[in-house]
Order: sequence, then structure tokens, then C-alpha cells
Amino acid sequence: MSKSQSHTLRNIGIGVFVVAAAVASSGLVLRAKEDDALKTWTDAQAIAAVAVVNPSAGAGQMQLQLPGRLEAYRQAPIYARVNGYLKSWQLDIGSKVAAGQQLASIDTPDIDQQLMQAKAQLGVAKANAALAKSTTERWQKLAQTKAVSMQEAQQNQSAYEASLAQVRAAEANVKYLEVQKDYAAIVSPFAGVVTARNTDIGDLISSGSNGGQALFQVADVSRLRVYIRVPQQDVPQVPVGTLASISVPEHPSKHYQARVEASSQAVDQDSGTALMQLVMDNSQGELLPGGYASVELDLPKPKGVVTVPASAIIFDAKGLSVATVDSGNKVHLKPISIARDLGRDVEVATGLTVNDKVITNPPDGVSNDTQVRVVNSDA
Repeated sequence: MSKSQSHTLRNIGIGVFVVAAAVASSGLVLRAKEDDALKTWTDAQAIAAVAVVNPSAGAGQMQLQLPGRLEAYRQAPIYARVNGYLKSWQLDIGSKVAAGQQLASIDTPDIDQQLMQAKAQLGVAKANAALAKSTTERWQKLAQTKAVSMQEAQQNQSAYEASLAQVRAAEANVKYLEVQKDYAAIVSPFAGVVTARNTDIGDLISSGSNGGQALFQVADVSRLRVYIRVPQQDVPQVPVGTLASISVPEHPSKHYQARVEASSQAVDQDSGTALMQLVMDNSQGELLPGGYASVELDLPKPKGVVTVPASAIIFDAKGLSVATVDSGNKVHLKPISIARDLGRDVEVATGLTVNDKVITNPPDGVSNDTQVRVVNSDA
């Protein structure tokens, strides 16, 4: 082999080596880049991915929905004032009744006999008074002629005055029994509807509430009272005069208006609520006393109250908190207090503002300064 050929082969070998070295070097660089990319991806996947939202301030009002009970504006159990037997009844349940209208009549044989006796005693008292009057007039004339002493005349005058007092007592007794006789007619104290009749013809009637259940129940249903129990924290937001919307199961498509008329101004220790009374019109008779009602109150929302998803709430040994994310994607736990639990959402009274980025579903074990990766841009 000539010297020139040997030089050529050596150059070719060097070129092949250089190319091979370049290929190997390129492969190593690419592998290093791939390793770096894999490490970066793995590190990124190790950081928890979270979705965040801004708390919602909502509208200027909030709805408070409470169960209520409808009651007649006025209702009264009707008891007998005298003993006897039920002679007749004129109105049954569901009947409209006017004020003073008769509901039933009681046969009162005992009072009838007592009244007859009292009238007879009144007649005797009047006869005795008439005799005493004529006697005292005669004695007064005799006393003027000195035929009898003045003392005897005064004694007859006193006897006459005593007989007049007996007449008045007998008259009072007759009037009392006549009033008792008038109670034999059972009448309604006000206009309304008969909601119960617990007696029938021939029943033995005893006077007063100790004699058993009421003979009738009368209710004024032209207006209704609605009783609700308001949670303590909402009581200041429900002053007298607050309007409410009423709905009932039997008329699901209708809403009726009521107004807060009175408050107990006290919180029940067992339930933590205050009793309030609303009044509503029922002139059409569509609503039934004693029934259930759903009451909705539009209340002004307290300042600073925001709404977040219920899933954002963290409950641990330190109490209630939410996880927020700062500009560097680090977690900060903020303690909060809840105003109302709305089910899917929660109204937060303190601890948050509308500018906070709240994690909707905090990962387990999340703590302050934990690095996270935000996967949405809603906040």
C-alpha cells in the first residue's frame, strides 16, 4: 500500500470516529434533556392540583325559610254555664255562625223550679212589705197624737225598711235565676265557623270546663295567625312589620302574604329560637287553621357575608377553616364562622373576602405553605 493510500484511510477513520462521537454526544444530550423533562413532569405531578373559586357576595337579600303552623285568629271552646240536658243543637261542624247566634239549647228543670220558687218568695216579700208599710203609716199617725211612743213608731219603720230589703234580695235572686235560664241558650261569642261539636241531644250537661270537653269549638278564620320559630342569629333581622310569603301543600302554586305582628322577645333555651307571630288574610277561606305552612322571609344580608361551596369547609381539631391560595400558589388556612348552611353552599360570616381564592375541594392533610397547582382560572 502506498503512502498516499495509507494517509487517505487514516483520514477516513478519523472522520468516521468524529461522526460516531458526534452521534453519541447528541444522543447523550437528548437523553439528558429527556431526563430533565421527565423529572420536571414528575415533580409537577407530585404537587397537588386544585380548583379555586372566589367567594360570592350574592344579592343584598337572603331568604330564610321556616316551617310554620296556621291558627285561627280567634278561637274559643264553648262550655255550658248551667246544668241540664241538651234539648237541641242548631249548627254542626263547618257551619258559619254570626256573633250571638244560637248553637244549642239546654233543658234546665232544676233552674226552672228554682225560678218558680224565687218568684213565689218575691211575692211573699212584696206582701210583707206592703203590710209593713201600712202598719208603719198607722203608727206614725198615732205617734203624732201621743197615743204611742215614738220608739214604737221607729221600730215599725225599721221593720218596714227591713221588709223592703227582703224584697230587693228576692228580686235579685229572681234576676240571677233568669240570667241562669238565659244561659240555657248556647250562643257564639263572635262570628266564625263551628270547627267542633262534641255533644248530642239528650246528653247530660255539666256547667263549666270541669264538666268535661267543650260542647262546641268556634273559630274566626277570616284572618289567621302563623307561628314560626326564628333562629337566634336571625331575630334582629325580623322586626315587627316584616313581610313573608306563605305556601301550603294543598295549594302548591299559590303564595300568600303575611306580616310579622309580634315577637316573644325571648329565646327558648331548648331550641335556641324565638317565637314570632304573623297575621294574614283568609277572607276567601282557602287556608285551614291547624295546617302546616312554609314561611319565606326576605332578610337583608349582613355585611361581609360571602358564599362558598360546602365542600371547601375544613373541620378539624382547630375548628372550621378554608384553604386559600396566594399569588405564589401556596396554601393559607383561614379560620371562619358560618352564618347559614344552605346545603350545597355555605354562607360565611367572618374570615373571608370576595378577593380570596378558595380551594373548592382541599386535599387531605393540606396545611399552611403547602405548594399547590391551580388547574382552573375561575378566580
